[in-house]
Amino acid sequence: MPAPTAPDEPPGLRTGTLTTADISFFVVSAAAPLTVMAGVAPVAIALGGIGAPVGYLLAGLTLTVFAVGFTTMSRHVRSAGAFYAYITRGLGAPIGIASALVALLGYNGMEIGVYGLLGSATSDTAASLGHDVPWLPVSLAGLLLVWYGGYLSIDFGARLLGVLLVAETGILVLLAGGVLIDGGAQGLSLGGLAPAHVLTGGTAAVLACAFAAFTGFESTVIYRREARNPERTIPRATYIAVAFLGLFYAFVVWTVIQAFGEDKVVQAAADDPGGLFFAAITTYVGAWAADLMHLLIITSVLASLLAFHNAINRYTLSLSEEGVLPKALGRIHPRHRSPYIAGAAQTALGAVVVLAFALAGADPYQQLLLWVNTPGMIGLMVLQLLAALAVPCFFRRIDHREGPLRTVVAPVVAFVLLAGAIGLVTLNIELFTGASTTVNTVLVSLVPAVFALGLLLAYRLRRTRPETYARFAAEPTETTDPGALTCPPHPTSSSSTPASATPGSPVPPPSRSMAD
Repeated sequence: MPAPTAPDEPPGLRTGTLTTADISFFVVSAAAPLTVMAGVAPVAIALGGIGAPVGYLLAGLTLTVFAVGFTTMSRHVRSAGAFYAYITRGLGAPIGIASALVALLGYNGMEIGVYGLLGSATSDTAASLGHDVPWLPVSLAGLLLVWYGGYLSIDFGARLLGVLLVAETGILVLLAGGVLIDGGAQGLSLGGLAPAHVLTGGTAAVLACAFAAFTGFESTVIYRREARNPERTIPRATYIAVAFLGLFYAFVVWTVIQAFGEDKVVQAAADDPGGLFFAAITTYVGAWAADLMHLLIITSVLASLLAFHNAINRYTLSLSEEGVLPKALGRIHPRHRSPYIAGAAQTALGAVVVLAFALAGADPYQQLLLWVNTPGMIGLMVLQLLAALAVPCFFRRIDHREGPLRTVVAPVVAFVLLAGAIGLVTLNIELFTGASTTVNTVLVSLVPAVFALGLLLAYRLRRTRPETYARFAAEPTETTDPGALTCPPHPTSSSSTPASATPGSPVPPPSRSMAD
């Protein structure tokens, strides 16, 4: 139980609440496995062929390598700023502040665009049952539901996401089980895993789809304040999330290929990508299961929205406490211990974007979802790239007892692999948007534009508010209420770990010479 808050102190987040399983539910739910499989995997199969499952394994392997350095650094950085805190400690405050703005773009883009998917998926499901439901009221109702879920306590959200995640993965397991028991269309085969089928002209497209399917897995560190024993909980949740997603995605895609047969599935995916999974589960399980899958896609989308909403609220809370965003956004609800003002602001922003697309007559899937999600996805991948680079820079500047494999080799390898992945995504951006070259150029340019704006903000803060600049991403110190954290100024003396420090214990922030 969290310690009671003194009457004269503001409430803090509910500390010591989330277990490894709870955080894993948040992260995996944000990835929306059912939606990714039924909505995106058919495109990967149509473009990349029967070697598509390997693309998901390669993406998972790359992000596992990234997680090695990322989680090692998490034992030394206690800030709740997640990406921007890690990048600041390794690459300096200007790049860290710019990364903070990119994080807001990335997480908001990934969340707000999905309201279009919620509306379109609900409309399609209603149409299959003989009803006409417009998408806009559904999306607006989703905004209110997600806001309320974020307004309540974090443990309520964890329980809800756990139930929804079990349901959506359960229907995919049911599909896979039906295919395996029946033996597939032509007998089970591993032929698609051969190099000849993996290294094809569509490999780039498969990898682009695969990396997009993992977006948000790194948000485990955002819940550091609310985690039980975060030094162990955060790394475990990160590895569990990326391992589960990589293996599960690859397995489900492979079973769907077996459902149609390796010589027919590519054409089937090209002819009806949206219906591929529904046709498979109808054949191997029954029409009732297809109807259930339609309904569970809606709950899968809602789970993803709530998970991203909670992550955005905690990023906003941290930046408010840093002094970068207005102080009012950092208010914590006295009962639910949630950042409820940040949640209301994020919901209002989502409503503005959704209504703007609706008034413009935009398609909720082709435009609201894909156009808003695309810069969000690229932004989060860029943050992963910068975080990988920050790890060796951070450990080079402090005394520590971590091995070079974790602090240098793995982060450098991850940096190279992530750079290649970003290149693949941007070069194949039309696969995600289906838009014109002009629109694609604008969408891709949003990330560097926001990053540049962040650099300007950083230099302005250093000139006009030097105390705020100096305290940015500093190590927090606990007050009487363990949920309310304050950040002291960075020390100007040596940043080395004290001789008495033990492995894995938090270390003071490094010197700001690089930041300046």
